Amino acid sequence: MVEFVKIMLQSGKSALDLALYVLLPVLVIMMAFMKVVAARGLLAMVARLFRTLLRVFGVQGAGAFAMVQLLLVSFAAPLATLVVMEKDGTGRRRIAATLAMIFTMSQANVVFPMVASGLDLGVIMLTSLVGGLLAAACTYYLFTRSIKDDVAADDAFAAAAPNGRQSSSLSLMISGGQEAVQVIIGALPILILSIFLVNLLKLVGAISLLETALTPVFQLIGFPVVAVLPLATKYLAGGTAMMGVTLNLLKEGAITTVELNRMAGFLTNPCDIVGVAVLIAAGNRSASVVRPAIAGAVVGIITRGVLHLLIF
Repeated sequence: MVEFVKIMLQSGKSALDLALYVLLPVLVIMMAFMKVVAARGLLAMVARLFRTLLRVFGVQGAGAFAMVQLLLVSFAAPLATLVVMEKDGTGRRRIAATLAMIFTMSQANVVFPMVASGLDLGVIMLTSLVGGLLAAACTYYLFTRSIKDDVAADDAFAAAAPNGRQSSSLSLMISGGQEAVQVIIGALPILILSIFLVNLLKLVGAISLLETALTPVFQLIGFPVVAVLPLATKYLAGGTAMMGVTLNLLKEGAITTVELNRMAGFLTNPCDIVGVAVLIAAGNRSASVVRPAIAGAVVGIITRGVLHLLIF
């Protein structure tokens, strides 16, 4: 019972650290920026620019913002775009496709620190685009066919007229920051529960059993046996925890940079318990399509993983 209580307290502390010192600063700044961009009409301009290309894959033009935020800022940054999509009448099928794309592509907060240790940035970006757009298309055309959109199929961002022109940039930024705080507060319960589940699985030995079970599969595809640890850590505890484990393995010589790049297609994405919990906090409509979005992301992540195995 004492260990159980310790896990609860540790999980709460970890969740608060993640929410207050990692997610909140990023989201406040990104939401403030997005609020100004949307009010001045720049978001609608970008949406119109990329609408024709991205609509082919089931993603509306504003998905370009989410893509850039993920690739250049962090896994939590696209949450700002998703919140705007929730409020601007984007159809659920297109939200699902955007989520699938985000779940598949690489997050900057993991990729850039690992580039210094030998991760190939060019290949990561290429496979992110290929896998992300494939995931979006599969989600939109296959996994959400039975979902009836609650709005018209038009691109809400591109069609929207600029609003809030009478508001100052400062007031818009403050408003965006306040919305970010509300989103983070709403995400705290599921963050605590997710981290608690991971710590509980470690305590009962489930992680060790998983390592034993996956070892033959890893040997078959040419992964080092020690790769079980970063992979298990990634999908149960998140990309940041995985990065710490992987960098330690590199320093110890347990894996090489070539092996790191071979694994990267499966490792560098926000489709894990923590990442999904954070991103679906954008709103009820995002949460309602998380299952087909994850299904599409599985297709995209497997494609990325195979491409990395072929390239390296």
